[in-house]
Amino acid sequence: MVQAVAYSTFRQNLKSYMRQVNEDSYVLLVTNTNPDDNVVVMGVDDYDALMETLRVYENPYLRDKVIRGLEQVRSGRVAEHGLVDGE
Repeated sequence: MVQAVAYSTFRQNLKSYMRQVNEDSYVLLVTNTNPDDNVVVMGVDDYDALMETLRVYENPYLRDKVIRGLEQVRSGRVAEHGLVDGE
């Protein structure tokens, strides 16, 4: 969900907006009178997840592996197993 807020309002309520972005996983568009000065604010966890997704999609080997896994799940070719043997 993207929410927009004017720069002056963002500045006056910075702590509140930072909490909202982190707790609700909002992406916040901070607008200014000059559209070239607009910025996007997002939580670091969401940013890290986005960057990891980009790294996977940019790597042909990993991207194909994910696609093959999705195809296996869709076709029902899955098996449940434990993560660690012997515990």
